[in-house]
Amino acid sequence: MVEGKYLRFISAFALAACALLASDDGKTPVAPDRSSLPPVLRNDDPADSRFVFLPGAPQPKAIAEPAAAKVEPGPVEMAERHEPPPVELSDPGRPILHRAVRPVLPEDFERDSGTFCQKKIGQWKELDAFAILGTPSSDRPAFDDNQQANGRIFSFSDPTNHYRQLELDFDGETGALRTVFVYPWKMTWLDCRRIWGANVSAAEAPKGRKFYSYLNKRVDVLVDSTGKVISIGLY
Repeated sequence: MVEGKYLRFISAFALAACALLASDDGKTPVAPDRSSLPPVLRNDDPADSRFVFLPGAPQPKAIAEPAAAKVEPGPVEMAERHEPPPVELSDPGRPILHRAVRPVLPEDFERDSGTFCQKKIGQWKELDAFAILGTPSSDRPAFDDNQQANGRIFSFSDPTNHYRQLELDFDGETGALRTVFVYPWKMTWLDCRRIWGANVSAAEAPKGRKFYSYLNKRVDVLVDSTGKVISIGLY
């Protein structure tokens, strides 16, 4: 039974080969009719591979750029011209310090401002003192023994720095200078004795102070309890 099927297969294959050879006459080969082929030579199975075309990505849309606005050329503006800065502004350099001009003082005043002012008693008025000593730092009324105001006392800084302060007492009626008070920086009663001597009269003053009045000179000295000079009165 098997041998019969094998012989039929061989016979069918031989017939097909003969048909192919007979058709090879230089012309386009003609595919054999599938109906004339035995079932064993027919390829009725579906094809294993197929071409499937998938849809691709959408093409990007072209974006039309707006046309640039046409700008008409305007008039050219000229820069404002400035004059070059002065030399002192363009290169100021180091700052210049201007010191106050020191007034020219008399030699006697430079030597001892208190004694100089004492010599002006009865001569100076207020404006005369202001011309040399400058603007007073303060002023107060002067009183007599009965505590009645009878003049004006002006306080000044000593331009020579010889004394800490100068005070000038002007008479209320005549307006003339009548007394000078000087306040030393550092002076004792012993220093006064070496300068003017010891011919004095002494009197007790409040707060343990002492008041010395020279008998042969127009000088009064007020000292504290330690012997330090507080002020010297010249008249």
